Amino acid sequence: MADEPLQALGGKTPLEYAKTPRMDALARVGELGLSETVPEGFHPGSDVANLSVFGYDPATCYSGRSPLEAASMGVELGPDDVAFRLNLVTLSPHYGQIYMEDFSAGHITTEEASELIQTLQEELGGDQFQFYPGVSYRHLMVWRGGKDQLTFTPPHDITHQSIDGHFPKGDGADELINLTTSSQMLLNNHPVNLKRHEQGKPKANSIWLWGHGRKPAMETLQQKFGINGAVISAVDLIKGIGICAGLDVINVPGATGYIDTNYLGKAEAALEALKTRDFVYLHVEAPDEAAHAGNLQDKIEAIEAFDEKIVGTVLDGLPALGDFRVLVLPDHPTPVEKMTHTLDPVPYILYSSRKEFSPSSGVMGYDEKQARATGVFENQGHRIMQRLVG
Repeated sequence: MADEPLQALGGKTPLEYAKTPRMDALARVGELGLSETVPEGFHPGSDVANLSVFGYDPATCYSGRSPLEAASMGVELGPDDVAFRLNLVTLSPHYGQIYMEDFSAGHITTEEASELIQTLQEELGGDQFQFYPGVSYRHLMVWRGGKDQLTFTPPHDITHQSIDGHFPKGDGADELINLTTSSQMLLNNHPVNLKRHEQGKPKANSIWLWGHGRKPAMETLQQKFGINGAVISAVDLIKGIGICAGLDVINVPGATGYIDTNYLGKAEAALEALKTRDFVYLHVEAPDEAAHAGNLQDKIEAIEAFDEKIVGTVLDGLPALGDFRVLVLPDHPTPVEKMTHTLDPVPYILYSSRKEFSPSSGVMGYDEKQARATGVFENQGHRIMQRLVG
């Protein structure tokens, strides 16, 4: 949701420009500030940033993105296994080079993607490499007894750029490059892709591996803070962190991870969960996906839908459940012009119905500029959760 000032919006960020009356009102009565969710030395990935928001210090528990996604998918990792995020992507030739045309293969449907992953498992899978279907373009590969001294480039970091120089590097890279090349031969003329091509949709003609790691060791939130709770998200990464944190996963029908997601259903599910639980982590991916696609209008629309249907619905329903606290923030910025994540701190609102957090003077609404102007800054993002539940 966080971004940078855009000339197209008269120097405003999408968050400044969007109509967000519910978050604006909350910012005026709660604590508004900036939080650094990505510690120094870490890549600004959703894995690292969300661990911070969940209340975990990535410096002490981070082991990679895909092991968290594996937990969500019910895939057990042994001590010698390495998990990898597997994107289904669209690669296209341009001027003698191969470009990352679309890191999501046109947001391929889960049903189509499952057929492709099944083919990869049948043709390339075995005791060493195993392929597991996820949601839309996001999937999992496990290298049993694999190697992890490797470096990768996230595919959304090189959208519309040449993939030359961005292949895996390190011990074991040759095996993974060969696997990627083999996938291209299998996928390009797969019946699913031939049908997509006839319909004018991009082919999912390659896999792209990244975000690797081994099984993490994490305390649950019950152990850390003495609370129980649930997680609501369309994204396996977020569900996986929630599972490692000891939370229940609530799957909401129509939750897609994109702009067409079931915002209202998520908010209503959160309120229902809070009748029997202490805490809910409610995650919406749509602003991030729109920014990765470079789609400013979709990002603004997603922010406004989040404000009205998520924040508004939750705030309207919470008083009936008793006293409450709310934390509102992005996990990291995804500037729509850069189409990838950045390291900048994010604006947050911390509110208590008991007025336990002092509002800053002069705040008119919720955006990056006003959060910076308060001078309130938390340089260790995982501490915000400690304050929310403390």
